[in-house]
Amino acid sequence: MNVREMAKGDAVEVLVDSGGGTAREYVVRAMRAGRRVEVKTSRTTVEVNELTRTNRVVRSARFMAPRVLAVVERPVDEAA
Repeated sequence: MNVREMAKGDAVEVLVDSGGGTAREYVVRAMRAGRRVEVKTSRTTVEVNELTRTNRVVRSARFMAPRVLAVVERPVDEAA
């Protein structure tokens, strides 16, 4: 299982095959100070969680790995 963490303002976009030749996009973003986004990938699932400083899950999204077309991590631009 791979685990990656990102900081406040960062977002993860997941593109999922919804059947019939269409895809849906889901976005999980770290919205407040002290929150981060964590991406866990395994052979069967892709899980994206928004976590607090104490590792409490605030929001979670879980997808079947064979249906996931892309996972795009968008870090916040610290220079801006």
